[in-house]
Amino acid sequence: MSKKLLLILILTLLLLSNSSASSVKQPEFDGQFYPAPKEDLSRMIDQFLDKVKVTPGAGRPLILISPHAGYGFSGPTAVFGYKLIKDKKYKTVIILGTSHHKPFNGAALYGAGAFVTSLGQVNVDEDFIKELLDKQPEVFVDNTAFNKEHSVEVQLPFLQKVLTDFKIVPVVVGDCSLETCQKIALLFKEVIGQRKDVLVVVSTDLYHGYDIKEAAQVDKVTLDLFKKLDDQGLYYGLREGDVQACGGFAAVIAFHLAKGYGLSGLEILNHTNSGLVTGDLADGNWTVGYASCAVFGQEGENLLNTQQKVRLLTIARQAIAAYLQTGKTLTVTESDAALNQKSGAFVTLNQHRELRGCIGKLIGSQPLYLTVRDMAIEAAVADPRFSALSLSKLKDVEIEISVLSPMEKIDSAEKIELGKHGVLVRKGFQSGVFLPQVATETGWSKEEFLNNLCAHKAGIATNAWKEKGTELYIFTAEVFSGKEIKE
Repeated sequence: MSKKLLLILILTLLLLSNSSASSVKQPEFDGQFYPAPKEDLSRMIDQFLDKVKVTPGAGRPLILISPHAGYGFSGPTAVFGYKLIKDKKYKTVIILGTSHHKPFNGAALYGAGAFVTSLGQVNVDEDFIKELLDKQPEVFVDNTAFNKEHSVEVQLPFLQKVLTDFKIVPVVVGDCSLETCQKIALLFKEVIGQRKDVLVVVSTDLYHGYDIKEAAQVDKVTLDLFKKLDDQGLYYGLREGDVQACGGFAAVIAFHLAKGYGLSGLEILNHTNSGLVTGDLADGNWTVGYASCAVFGQEGENLLNTQQKVRLLTIARQAIAAYLQTGKTLTVTESDAALNQKSGAFVTLNQHRELRGCIGKLIGSQPLYLTVRDMAIEAAVADPRFSALSLSKLKDVEIEISVLSPMEKIDSAEKIELGKHGVLVRKGFQSGVFLPQVATETGWSKEEFLNNLCAHKAGIATNAWKEKGTELYIFTAEVFSGKEIKE
């Protein structure tokens, strides 16, 4: 190989590594958009937090809309959303920024590494990003999209002041078609699944222009669309110039994501503009609109609506009937995004209030509706504790479905909440699991629950859960049955 070709190869590899290699992103806008010294920055945000009061909404915040101007202008508005989530437990924060400088289509991810401010380092959630990249081409790694881009960076100090022990998924959204926005939203929903510890922050300002009266008028139209989570209306309004939001496509993605979870409304926490902040209301001055908003998810464990639950129960019963009649697996398709997420699930069959079969998967490897289909068949014919169900008895069987959250490894049984948590115990190659409802149905104490789990499900010593080398995992389950919901 010639020296010239070798040099070209080396330069190509260096360019490629710039987009994907793990790196630490240093702050570019400290001293401009917010104070650089740690003490000054911390004090400023503390002062913002002390001045506002927010009323918790009906549920847990899933999405925040937050402005990204200099803190002196938009900080007093941004803080409303951050006060709302203060001290809540989020493990992953997706920051949907917008590209102010680099033109591209789709959504660019910061592939690996960390972001730094004077308040410390925030690591990138590389596992989450890997799952995103495995799905579709509308999202891709391009660390250069974050160069000279403030929309993600200015959210970080607020997050660092109100949350602990979290990682970020930094995203810069470029130009997108409506279809691309919706695909990206469904992709995020598939990776988020049933997690309750994920927050989405949409970084956007509103009106930009020289007319203070027009600012109020345009922002009203924009925020009316926001309140309805009208992703399509917002998208076409942005294209036609009827509304303004520099992070508008990021908002379209977030609103479609919210609607995928069955959410229908947004709460405006605070709205202002730069003229009102400075007190200079003369026409002809550059004016930018700011709003802090929140979309609240369901506080409880339910992320499936009634229609989705009925659909899963129907699939389970039809799958059992088809298999008992033909010996073949039912062919079924489903377009609902919630039912296409990969989640673990158990199907329990009860006959005359007695257990008749129960089989499931702790971790989803295929869409939820297919897992339910397959586990329903397994519970009917393959539970070794029972003979295969006959078609004539199917009408007497009540079907119960448990949709599982991701597993969380714990270091102490004290973290187990009976009735809320299911538990997996593992020692060596042996393991066993109890669903959350077992504790409720049996009335066991925590010790009885764990003793029975070890002895009768895992086949290990009764008190093995107390021993070193035994692993404990907890999860939650959304449980529903045909008894509660008419199939």
